[in-house]
Amino acid sequence: MAYSVNNPAGKVVQDIINDLPALLAVAVVDVNSGMSLASHSNAAGINPDTAAAYNTEVVKQKQKAMAALKLAGESIDDILITLTNQIHLLKLTESNKFIYLVVSSRDTNLAIAREVLRAHAPSLN
Repeated sequence: MAYSVNNPAGKVVQDIINDLPALLAVAVVDVNSGMSLASHSNAAGINPDTAAAYNTEVVKQKQKAMAALKLAGESIDDILITLTNQIHLLKLTESNKFIYLVVSSRDTNLAIAREVLRAHAPSLN
């Protein structure tokens, strides 16, 4: 457990754990630095702090692609990465942060995962 509920990022992580107790990992990440502001993992093989840095690059590259395509007025809502047995979801916020969530595709419905992130993301703005 790498979070404190005494800061907004830590509270968001705890609230997501409460809503999705079977999650594999969750982190709140600063897009500018790639640093995890709060994180938690229920899976020994998933380090959400390491993943935060790599996923920051995914977000930045997508932002560059959108600029190159001149997609004015558009913003990234979320980025979905589906693996064989896992769903990785990056939910961006208005405050240049994102929530990184990993769930088992067998245990968690994508729509529910998205709704949980949609409900908690405004707490980071």
